[in-house]
Amino acid sequence: MIFKTTRLEVKLLQDKDQALFYELMGNPNVTDPIPQKALSKEESNAKLKELIQLEQTSTTRIWRITKKGENDLIGICGVLKNEQEEEQIAYRLIERHWGNGYGTEIAKGLMDYCFEELNLLKITADVNIANIKSLKILVKIMNPLTKFFNEKDNCIVMRFGIDKEEWEEDCKLYPDK
Repeated sequence: MIFKTTRLEVKLLQDKDQALFYELMGNPNVTDPIPQKALSKEESNAKLKELIQLEQTSTTRIWRITKKGENDLIGICGVLKNEQEEEQIAYRLIERHWGNGYGTEIAKGLMDYCFEELNLLKITADVNIANIKSLKILVKIMNPLTKFFNEKDNCIVMRFGIDKEEWEEDCKLYPDK
């Protein structure tokens, strides 16, 4: 296990995740707001294999999210670098698991993991401003830094960030945040 939150566990991706990974990556309701194209079954299987291999070959880490005590993938999350080489958190959930507060919980868990286990000094998160659900999550837990046009994805992105010192202060002032 990588880390856990109150209701969720984050673990390494596995080949057996193929069907649920495709439910995530093949659903335009999930991928369009990011924005990414929905993947075919073959593309999804290849992407899963690529992400599993990244764990061994890269600083990019993408993991599976499960409910505590269960083994079915409900989403993915991870830590990667943005184009400025800053550490960035990322997450997405299978659509049928939306609306349960898992997005906020996993984003907070990623922040805790980055600061406590990876000893990072700052983390960021980028979100397409059309992705209202993720925008609402990040507004609650990080500070807006900048807004810019992302040519690669052809969308306007809001970059959020928080440094370790501010995160520690927030944890003291708002232990339930």
